[in-house]
Amino acid sequence: MNLSFATKWSADRQASESPLERRVAGARLRVLRCVVGAFVAVSFFLLHFGNCKAQSATEYQVKAAYLFNFIKFVEWPDATPAEAQSKWTIGVVGNSPIAEELSKLVEGKNILGRELQVKTFQATDNLRACNILFISESEKKHLPAILAGLRGSSVMTVADMEHFIDAGGMVQFVVEDARVRISIDVGATGRARLKVSSKLLAMARTVTDDGSAKN
Repeated sequence: MNLSFATKWSADRQASESPLERRVAGARLRVLRCVVGAFVAVSFFLLHFGNCKAQSATEYQVKAAYLFNFIKFVEWPDATPAEAQSKWTIGVVGNSPIAEELSKLVEGKNILGRELQVKTFQATDNLRACNILFISESEKKHLPAILAGLRGSSVMTVADMEHFIDAGGMVQFVVEDARVRISIDVGATGRARLKVSSKLLAMARTVTDDGSAKN
């Protein structure tokens, strides 16, 4: 079949299809795109989130894997808190299964020659000694005070509560179609002097300084 014949055959076929057939074909194409997108996301997890098996991972295991790997895809400024000089510190404030999953995940590992530690905090503690701070849903009423206390620091704030970015947070977990995704406020990370890798931004829904969102 030569190219011109194939093109004419395709055009004739489309012209002969009914509106219903075209809608079905369009729906199949959208499903295919979703499958491809899911495959790309799973491939990324298998490559970078090695300890989190796609077939058996719970929602909190996936979120813990994200937190662990954020360290690989974010560049902190040189002026890090004194407690974080020897180890990467991922803090969890409030009650969340993420703390336990993270502790399992970081055990015996290091990134860029530095060990990792997971610390749990209360909202009234000093939270500025973390590289990453996950704020649990249980601390929603304390959120304004927590974020105010971190203002001017380079702590990357993460949560899975609704409207977290609207409240001033940096990274929000969102579950869509049974899949964990992230939204990143690049304005907030920039003000904290954090450089987020383009690879991570490519996976995320980014929110710009003017409040608009991009997939």
